[in-house]
Amino acid sequence: MLLIDSDILIDAALVREPYAASSTALLAQVRQGRERACIAWHTISNFHYEVARERDAPYARQFMADVLEFVEVVRTGTADVRYALDLPMADFEDALQAAAARACGARAIVTRNVRDFAHSPVPAVTPGAAFAGLGR
Repeated sequence: MLLIDSDILIDAALVREPYAASSTALLAQVRQGRERACIAWHTISNFHYEVARERDAPYARQFMADVLEFVEVVRTGTADVRYALDLPMADFEDALQAAAARACGARAIVTRNVRDFAHSPVPAVTPGAAFAGLGR
């Protein structure tokens, strides 16, 4: 199981270079069933905010609806937020991602900001590294 960080979905949806190709390739691998993946609940709002602002709301909603066909939303609650509050991570949103990854039993967090997850209990990898691990 992989936890996909918001930036991966945003990069794919907005075709942000130079990140779009590896993000899109990773999503294709997950769609094909090569690996199970999940996203944190708050990823949906982060994604919608960014993509609707740069494109439009219908596009953001349709892209997310498509992603939810092959990606699960992690079940989290108060205990997970408390756990995130105690993590020694500078960015609280990243701490929430790490807590969600822990909650779903992810083996890795896929992000382009690996450095931001240096103190995460779940290791972070780039889409390319995750993709290579899927037997590219």
